[in-house]
Amino acid sequence: MGHLFQRKIIIGVCGGIAAYKSAELVRLLQKAGADVRVIMTQGAQAFITPLTLQALSGHSVHTELLDEEAERGMGHIELARWADAIIVAPAAAETLSSLNAGAANNLLTTVCLASSAPIFLAPAMNQQMWAQPATQQNISALVAKGFHMIGPESGEQACGDIGSGRMSEPSDIVNVVDSFFPSRELQNKHVVITAGPTREAIDPVRYLTNHSSGKMGFALARAAIEAGAKVTLISGPVNLETPGRVNRVDVISALDMLAACREVCKEADIFIACAAVADYRPRSVAQQKLKKTGEDNLTLVLEQNPDIVATIANEYPDLLCVGFAAETENLLEQARVKRAKKQLDIIIANDVAAQPVFGSDTNSVTIISENKEHTISSSTKLEIARQSIAEIARLTSSNKSNATRA
Repeated sequence: MGHLFQRKIIIGVCGGIAAYKSAELVRLLQKAGADVRVIMTQGAQAFITPLTLQALSGHSVHTELLDEEAERGMGHIELARWADAIIVAPAAAETLSSLNAGAANNLLTTVCLASSAPIFLAPAMNQQMWAQPATQQNISALVAKGFHMIGPESGEQACGDIGSGRMSEPSDIVNVVDSFFPSRELQNKHVVITAGPTREAIDPVRYLTNHSSGKMGFALARAAIEAGAKVTLISGPVNLETPGRVNRVDVISALDMLAACREVCKEADIFIACAAVADYRPRSVAQQKLKKTGEDNLTLVLEQNPDIVATIANEYPDLLCVGFAAETENLLEQARVKRAKKQLDIIIANDVAAQPVFGSDTNSVTIISENKEHTISSSTKLEIARQSIAEIARLTSSNKSNATRA
């Protein structure tokens, strides 16, 4: 247990006598440290009131697909994006059929269809309904589509029948969902991550920058939160939503970013330099907008910015430091040299000439540490972030073990 801490969980409650168990499910998830939101179908409200689940979860219960007030707050698309997992318990036969058919006929099925989060279904129905070929076909099809089935159990039912169809106990559901998530490898660790570009001013209206979107750094922040870490995200100018529970520090220039890193790394355990920091800045910044002079050329005198990850690695030798190498040629050779030269524990290399990286939601990288190289073929940046965080956690654990043996 312990993998549900700070997870964002949606519980979908369908109509059926087993709906009373959803109150205990909310309580157990809250006790495990999860942040819980509840969606109820119209049928569910005949068996248990939204007020009960609102009191237990601490949040308003979502019931209507086309609710103007709800859409002003956390609407159905925001709910779908928010969730780390969705648990439908009890999952009625009608809901199973709708999900299999891809029908968005109420708020719950709409959120399920709009979400990329894992979905767990805990069926509950009369034993004869469960045994129907149509129900079994729906179950088989949903499993094939990637839905996770929990139960049902066999035993005496509310209608007096005996057989399969009882909803699994809330504690069993929590155990299954808990085991699905990776362990909290970075629990009690403070991770500092830089992201995005920097802007180096030329005059009050112009600056030097690059194409970095910040998506990889923000994905790393989310993955580190999922792993249980306290996360400080130091970001250059980007247009991205801050992941939940992340402390964000906004900066503009490379010097701003270095100053922020020096300050927060005093109490950090891991430093991940994902930002695309400008290598150079104008030696002097014009106080007024530069005007055309009639000359064909304009000369800017540039000076080198400090190497942030190398500086932090040198000034904080006990910090586990991770860097990125964006190259257009000789990717692995260049990355290996950079890792050694900058005294980094890990460097993550990606070829920005071979693939559209800046602004994209996908990438392919090679994670290089002292004794290991692991290539991740084209995948989402979030998946790459999760694998990178897992490798960082492995190295952190290894270093801790070595320190203990010493």
